[in-house]
Amino acid sequence: MPDDLTLAEVERVAALARLALTGQEKALYLGQLARILDYARQIADLDTGGVPPTASVLDAETAPRADQVRPSLGAAGALSNAPDQASGLFRVPKVLGDV
Repeated sequence: MPDDLTLAEVERVAALARLALTGQEKALYLGQLARILDYARQIADLDTGGVPPTASVLDAETAPRADQVRPSLGAAGALSNAPDQASGLFRVPKVLGDV
């Protein structure tokens, strides 16, 4: 996996993150990402057959509580401070483009 990492893939990730990288930074990140992916491969290769699945590494359990209906902020209140809204919805700037 890491041996196959290319500079084009680093450039693609940078474009998705909207980062403008220099050639030196691309080369640096290529090496760093390759090491990260290599480590992920080592973790994936571990035999975890005898390890029980867990949702948390903590021993503490969350104390369950009953669901209760309580007053909350209505749509008008939530939208009252919105910088832009339309048809009772928040309007936000487009963040994904043609990458």
